[in-house]
Amino acid sequence: MEGWTSEVSAGVERRLSAFFDEERARVTQLAPQAEVLHGAIAALTMRGGKRLRPAVLYAAYRAVRPDGGFGEVADACAGLEVLQTYLLIHDDWMDGDETRRGGPSVHAALRDRFDPALADRLAILAGNLACAWSWRLFGAGEAVRDVVLRMHEEVLVGQQLDLMAVEDVSRMHRLKTGSYTLRGPIALGAVLGGASAAQREALDAFAAPLGEAFQLRDDLLGTFGDPRDTGKSAGNDLCAGKRTALVLAAERSGADLRELRAVFGVLDAPAPAIAAARALLERSGARRAVETRLDALLAEADAALARAPLAESGRAMLAELAARLAHRAH
Repeated sequence: MEGWTSEVSAGVERRLSAFFDEERARVTQLAPQAEVLHGAIAALTMRGGKRLRPAVLYAAYRAVRPDGGFGEVADACAGLEVLQTYLLIHDDWMDGDETRRGGPSVHAALRDRFDPALADRLAILAGNLACAWSWRLFGAGEAVRDVVLRMHEEVLVGQQLDLMAVEDVSRMHRLKTGSYTLRGPIALGAVLGGASAAQREALDAFAAPLGEAFQLRDDLLGTFGDPRDTGKSAGNDLCAGKRTALVLAAERSGADLRELRAVFGVLDAPAPAIAAARALLERSGARRAVETRLDALLAEADAALARAPLAESGRAMLAELAARLAHRAH
């Protein structure tokens, strides 16, 4: 797996680097001050990340077009990364997150240069500009446009449900994260590869449970993950007041939630209180319930992939990506 995913990641880095050079020349001709927005977008995008979405797109592409090369989908892969940058900029501002990928979030970085109110407004503009740039990379093909529009629409509605702390966490996960992490990239790869209707249906049956599984794993990492791996402090989701699947499972368990409430939404909660809240999530069975659901979703995705009418090389690539999601927080 390391071989082909590393090649995809390297290809994405090259395309993004060239693209940001092109955009710097373009926007600074409009106004030299636009370098502020360009720099913010480029810094976050090039800071890293797993480049998972491009790998998903490419694997789906190869599953329906086994002789296809990365160069044929490089722009769409880069577009996914720039689209994610847009979503992360806005999400971090809405959630008040000060860090992202081991560095400052965009609004936090801009506050080092501008007063907080202006910095926040500039961050919103940076996110909007990143969205526009992603469309330049995706291109104008009608089939691609339809996939991206649906993906974009779903993630925005999913973010609304997250902000409103709805009880239907599964629906929120499906829309907010599953759409642009798995279903959207897989659908893009299928469209770019010329997939048949049967192949598109089979790939969606694989992507739907896998997308929810990805978010459940993210919930586990946001509470139990190692900060050296996640780039965020331990228990970050609890302190940010995120109503994750873990929190919902704890509420349904009937356990005494005083230790959880003591840190929920408290950005400066002390480490011992966070540790006590995490212990409660273990003791109440919330963590076990989420992990059980995660395992069931992965099994559903594996079964859908096994019966899908796909090229074996691409099927194997998709199976490897799904296996990566089986890794839990320790």
